[in-house]
Amino acid sequence: MTSASAERHLSIDAVRGFAVLGILLMNIVGMGLPSFAYLDPTYAGGSTGADMWTWAVNNVLTDGKMRALFTMLFGASMVLIADRAEAGSGLSPAATHYRRMLWLLLIGLVHAVFFWFGDILVPYAIAGVLVFPFRKLSPRMQIGIGVAILAALLAKNAMNHELLAAPPGANEAELKGFSGGFMDATQARLNMLVLFYLVIHPFDTIPEAIGQMFLGMALFRTGFFTLGWSSRAYAITIAIGYLLAAPFTAWLAYGIVQSGFDAKVLHENEVWQQIGRPLIALAHAAALLLVIRAGAVTWLTNRLAAAGRMAFSNYLMTSIITSLVFCGYGLGLYGELSRAQQLWVVAGVWAFILTWSQPWLTRFQYGPFEWVWRSLVQWKRQPFVKQPKPASANA
Repeated sequence: MTSASAERHLSIDAVRGFAVLGILLMNIVGMGLPSFAYLDPTYAGGSTGADMWTWAVNNVLTDGKMRALFTMLFGASMVLIADRAEAGSGLSPAATHYRRMLWLLLIGLVHAVFFWFGDILVPYAIAGVLVFPFRKLSPRMQIGIGVAILAALLAKNAMNHELLAAPPGANEAELKGFSGGFMDATQARLNMLVLFYLVIHPFDTIPEAIGQMFLGMALFRTGFFTLGWSSRAYAITIAIGYLLAAPFTAWLAYGIVQSGFDAKVLHENEVWQQIGRPLIALAHAAALLLVIRAGAVTWLTNRLAAAGRMAFSNYLMTSIITSLVFCGYGLGLYGELSRAQQLWVVAGVWAFILTWSQPWLTRFQYGPFEWVWRSLVQWKRQPFVKQPKPASANA
């Protein structure tokens, strides 16, 4: 493998590692506070001082943006893995992909029931099945389809005047469930999954994932994630995201705050914030890609790349760790930490991910859950422990 090739793979892994870290900034709210606090900080978690600033910064820079970036990378990986399967002598690209999606669906269901009801793996598996047949379309067509789907979703949400509100007693029920034993928390997750699987995923999460996966496939084909764009093109991407989309999103967030988190204003402004999500997400990615191209802070980008190579394991480990921090069968901190205080948990999980991923990959071929997933797809045990390099004959 040439150094350029190694650099290109490091870039996509580093962006993926960045995204999997960033997703926790939003997920942590639903993991440690009653779920409606994700939308409205006045519901739980604090809405003044540092708590309000935590909501505001996340609303502008991370809410939906990190998930968008992670989803685009999932689309990019679909193309990359299919290309590798096509060039190899094992399973065909279609067999590889659909087996991967089947096992992802099953693992995601287990993850959703026992660890995190906001699981994204199930929607990814469903969207991945639907998007895969279009992987060989031209990038222009893929971008057109992706933008059209996201625009249709925006229009649907803009025309929907039904306001999402927490049902009576939901706060108390979640506090009781997640503060109890393992089976109490499992039942609480199952209650939430009814809403997710019947309302949120079919009409929002899955269509959004499909649109963003189309964009991710196109961006991969054009070289965005693999340093194939010029520095000027990355700079323009950053400018669009940070100088246009971010201020627009901040203006909408300000309107929400000024309204006192009025349900109608919250709904309407959150809908229009969807416009900036992919633009801000790509600005984050472009900024990191320019850092990688410049060869700056390599100690950090290398650790991000290791975290990205183990993104599946790190995503699942995040849920396992936070369930033990917040639920009653662990430290029992559910509902006890404010939104700003939760950032200490985020920092601790980030430190764990950045600390363990790189040393793990020096000894093992894959992350633990990547190895399980790969072995299930191939239906045979895959190599796991790295073999020591043979001593040089001239040594």
